[in-house]
Amino acid sequence: MSLLEVHQGWAWFVIVANGVAGLWCLAALRMPSLAGRPMWWFVGVAQIGLVVEVIFGVFLVSADDREAVEFHMFYGFIALIAIGIIYSYRHQMSHRIHLLYGLGSLFVMGLAIRSMFIGTA
Repeated sequence: MSLLEVHQGWAWFVIVANGVAGLWCLAALRMPSLAGRPMWWFVGVAQIGLVVEVIFGVFLVSADDREAVEFHMFYGFIALIAIGIIYSYRHQMSHRIHLLYGLGSLFVMGLAIRSMFIGTA
Protein backbone atom coordinates (compact mmCIF):
# COMPACT_ATOMS: atom_id res chain seq x y z
CA MET A 1 0.00 0.00 0.00
CA SER A 2 1.44 3.33 -1.02
CA LEU A 3 1.53 6.43 1.14
CA LEU A 4 -0.92 8.09 -1.26
CA GLU A 5 -3.45 5.29 -0.67
CA VAL A 6 -2.99 5.61 3.09
CA HIS A 7 -3.48 9.38 2.86
CA GLN A 8 -6.65 8.95 0.79
CA GLY A 9 -8.05 6.21 3.03
CA TRP A 10 -7.27 8.06 6.25
CA ALA A 11 -9.11 11.11 4.86
CA TRP A 12 -12.34 9.10 5.05
CA PHE A 13 -11.63 8.27 8.69
CA VAL A 14 -11.09 11.98 9.44
CA ILE A 15 -14.33 12.96 7.70
CA VAL A 16 -16.50 10.30 9.32
CA ALA A 17 -14.92 10.59 12.78
CA ASN A 18 -15.27 14.38 12.91
CA GLY A 19 -18.83 14.16 11.61
CA VAL A 20 -19.79 11.62 14.27
CA ALA A 21 -17.98 13.62 16.96
CA GLY A 22 -19.79 16.80 15.93
CA LEU A 23 -23.20 15.14 15.91
CA TRP A 24 -22.47 13.41 19.23
CA CYS A 25 -21.54 16.71 20.89
CA LEU A 26 -24.62 18.43 19.49
CA ALA A 27 -26.83 15.54 20.64
CA ALA A 28 -25.31 15.95 24.11
CA LEU A 29 -26.82 19.44 24.20
CA ARG A 30 -30.30 17.90 24.18
CA MET A 31 -29.50 14.71 26.08
CA PRO A 32 -26.81 15.37 28.70
CA SER A 33 -26.58 11.65 29.41
CA LEU A 34 -24.68 11.31 26.10
CA ALA A 35 -21.92 13.59 27.36
CA GLY A 36 -19.09 12.02 29.24
CA ARG A 37 -15.63 10.59 29.01
CA PRO A 38 -16.32 8.34 25.96
CA MET A 39 -17.55 11.35 23.97
CA TRP A 40 -14.47 13.41 24.80
CA TRP A 41 -12.17 10.50 23.99
CA PHE A 42 -13.88 10.14 20.62
CA VAL A 43 -13.54 13.87 19.92
CA GLY A 44 -9.84 13.60 20.77
CA VAL A 45 -9.34 10.62 18.47
CA ALA A 46 -11.13 12.44 15.64
CA GLN A 47 -8.99 15.53 16.05
CA ILE A 48 -5.75 13.59 16.38
CA GLY A 49 -6.83 11.77 13.22
CA LEU A 50 -6.67 15.09 11.36
CA VAL A 51 -3.19 15.77 12.72
CA VAL A 52 -2.08 12.34 11.47
CA GLU A 53 -3.67 13.06 8.08
CA VAL A 54 -1.75 16.32 7.73
CA ILE A 55 1.47 14.53 8.67
CA PHE A 56 0.77 11.89 5.99
CA GLY A 57 0.26 14.69 3.47
CA VAL A 58 3.47 16.47 4.45
CA PHE A 59 5.44 13.22 4.13
CA LEU A 60 3.78 12.49 0.81
CA VAL A 61 4.75 15.86 -0.66
CA SER A 62 8.26 15.94 0.77
CA ALA A 63 9.30 12.29 0.38
CA ASP A 64 7.81 11.57 -3.03
CA ASP A 65 8.56 15.00 -4.53
CA ARG A 66 4.92 15.35 -5.49
CA GLU A 67 3.31 18.53 -6.68
CA ALA A 68 0.32 19.16 -4.42
CA VAL A 69 -2.71 21.24 -5.27
CA GLU A 70 -2.20 24.41 -3.24
CA PHE A 71 -5.76 24.74 -2.00
CA HIS A 72 -5.71 21.09 -0.92
CA MET A 73 -2.86 21.90 1.45
CA PHE A 74 -4.52 25.19 2.42
CA TYR A 75 -7.71 23.47 3.60
CA GLY A 76 -5.70 20.82 5.44
CA PHE A 77 -3.73 23.40 7.37
CA ILE A 78 -6.82 25.55 8.02
CA ALA A 79 -8.51 22.47 9.52
CA LEU A 80 -5.46 21.97 11.73
CA ILE A 81 -5.59 25.62 12.82
CA ALA A 82 -9.34 25.30 13.46
CA ILE A 83 -8.67 22.49 15.93
CA GLY A 84 -6.23 24.77 17.74
CA ILE A 85 -8.77 27.58 17.86
CA ILE A 86 -11.51 25.27 19.13
CA TYR A 87 -9.18 24.00 21.85
CA SER A 88 -8.11 27.51 22.83
CA TYR A 89 -11.74 28.62 23.35
CA ARG A 90 -12.69 25.70 25.59
CA HIS A 91 -12.40 27.71 28.84
CA GLN A 92 -14.16 30.81 27.55
CA MET A 93 -16.99 28.70 26.15
CA SER A 94 -17.21 26.24 29.05
CA HIS A 95 -20.93 26.97 29.43
CA ARG A 96 -21.42 25.96 25.75
CA ILE A 97 -18.59 23.45 25.37
CA HIS A 98 -20.78 20.89 23.57
CA LEU A 99 -21.92 23.49 21.06
CA LEU A 100 -18.32 24.63 20.49
CA TYR A 101 -17.01 21.13 19.85
CA GLY A 102 -20.13 20.04 17.96
CA LEU A 103 -20.05 22.87 15.44
CA GLY A 104 -16.26 22.91 15.42
CA SER A 105 -16.01 19.22 14.58
CA LEU A 106 -18.57 19.60 11.79
CA PHE A 107 -16.58 22.57 10.47
CA VAL A 108 -13.40 20.47 10.46
CA MET A 109 -15.30 17.71 8.66
CA GLY A 110 -16.41 20.24 6.03
CA LEU A 111 -12.87 21.46 5.52
CA ALA A 112 -11.69 17.86 5.08
CA ILE A 113 -14.42 17.20 2.52
CA ARG A 114 -13.55 20.38 0.64
CA SER A 115 -9.88 19.45 0.67
CA MET A 116 -10.68 16.02 -0.72
CA PHE A 117 -12.69 17.42 -3.63
CA ILE A 118 -10.10 20.06 -4.52
CA GLY A 119 -7.44 17.46 -5.21
CA THR A 120 -5.02 15.10 -3.63
CA ALA A 121 -1.37 15.45 -2.86
